Amino acid sequence: MPLFYQHNINQSARLAVWKITEPEDFFLKKVTIQKEITHLHKRLQHLAGRYLLQILDPGFPMNLIEISETKKPLLANSKWHFSISHCGDFAAAIISETRSVGIDVEVVTPKIGVIKDRFLSENELHLIQAKNRELPITMHEIITLFWSAKESIFKWYGKGNLSFKNNMRLYDLYFENEAGIIKANFIKDGIEELNIAFVFFENLCLSWV
Repeated sequence: MPLFYQHNINQSARLAVWKITEPEDFFLKKVTIQKEITHLHKRLQHLAGRYLLQILDPGFPMNLIEISETKKPLLANSKWHFSISHCGDFAAAIISETRSVGIDVEVVTPKIGVIKDRFLSENELHLIQAKNRELPITMHEIITLFWSAKESIFKWYGKGNLSFKNNMRLYDLYFENEAGIIKANFIKDGIEELNIAFVFFENLCLSWV
């Protein structure tokens, strides 16, 4: 069973990552496809994400999941908050009993550098350059991390209509032993300070808020 990573954040929140190696039938024994997906690998990603929710809590009310207008899966009348992400052969999920959550998993790739100006401010680009000189991770890894952190914030907010460049400002990064925290300001009807946790696994980046 390729449960790639599992982490209990606190008493009410936990997350996990699954490496997808199984056929579709493996997941269909536990969960169902809740929307029409024709692409085989995207079907596997969809199923693996929901399978993880069952691992994180066997009593998770899968049948109550709805899809909002912003395409965010949610539970309208439940104690659970949750978020799902997938990339390549990996799926990730996070659940919390007390507060909104967001999670994102990304494969590190040099291609992310091509679009960096679309989602990073000048201050964030300067921070990336400074941290690239200071930390034992590559420029591509830091840019991927910043993209992942903003994806996590987007899912945490869950209401759409956000600018990755203007509504999310990442202003500091703490890194040790392949993991750390990004400090961010979320700017929407005021300013809210967020801590985005992250961890690297070789060529994979996972972040959550």
